[in-house]
Amino acid sequence: MEQIIDSHHHLWRVADIPWLQAPMTPRIYGPYDAIRRDYLLEELHGESAPLGVAGSVYIQCGWPPDNAALETRWVQSVAERSEKPLAIIGWADLADPGLGALLDAHGESANFRGIRQMLNWHDKAQYRAAGIDGTVMDDKTWRRGFAELAERGLIFELMIFPGQMTQAARLAREHPRATIVLEHGGLPADESAAGRAAWRDGMALMAGESNVVAKISGLGMFNHRCTAESVAPVMREMLALFGPERCMFGSNFPVDKLWVSYADMIAAYRGAAAELNEAERRALMHDTAHRVYDFESLESKHG
Repeated sequence: MEQIIDSHHHLWRVADIPWLQAPMTPRIYGPYDAIRRDYLLEELHGESAPLGVAGSVYIQCGWPPDNAALETRWVQSVAERSEKPLAIIGWADLADPGLGALLDAHGESANFRGIRQMLNWHDKAQYRAAGIDGTVMDDKTWRRGFAELAERGLIFELMIFPGQMTQAARLAREHPRATIVLEHGGLPADESAAGRAAWRDGMALMAGESNVVAKISGLGMFNHRCTAESVAPVMREMLALFGPERCMFGSNFPVDKLWVSYADMIAAYRGAAAELNEAERRALMHDTAHRVYDFESLESKHG
């Protein structure tokens, strides 16, 4: 069985996460009552390990900002009890004057690999209403924080819509030492011909920057489907743009658990990747994530 690294999943205890405790509010993936419960590593491993998943990457998931380092420490404690390597992506506001101290605190956890600060918005007014400047990727203070990530050798996980990709590609070009991981296939929410064309144009810009790698993950967040037929068109275009050595699989569990089982998801991805040769499939499902998140160092700790 081919080994897999799941490059994008969450774990949570409801008591730690305000948005899971609060009344349900609109989110990009729709109603989520079914996942408003604890989702821990034992459940993820029970679903994924029989399918060949040999390691995974935890992605921050909405702890209060004041507890950002505590989130990473909790996941580190989970990782130290795990039989499989687990890399950690934490949270920070890159414009925060205290960023350096927070990165130091994150860095006390050996499995910490980088930061996600979600930047996706449909329009600037909506983003400003959330208290964030819609031009954040061009903000000088934010960019200083972004540059500090690169100087420390940390990854930046980028979650944006296609309309933001011109700005994001410029960010990548002007910070060539940074490693940027573009999440969820660039959020191809608009499946119309015009929407898919805009997504394709933006993805071509992102792929043109060699320091950007892309996750083929979360593709069902808008259409609530995960089959070989639904995954293949996006996968095919992403592989053509980025190449298998710059693409990686991610489950986005437990969010995608709302519409697909882990076993059916792996079957969908394997079906969509059936035309690839063995080396290309291995890159997509394992090798790219293994390299980007430095799993070699994690595996050495697991003997």
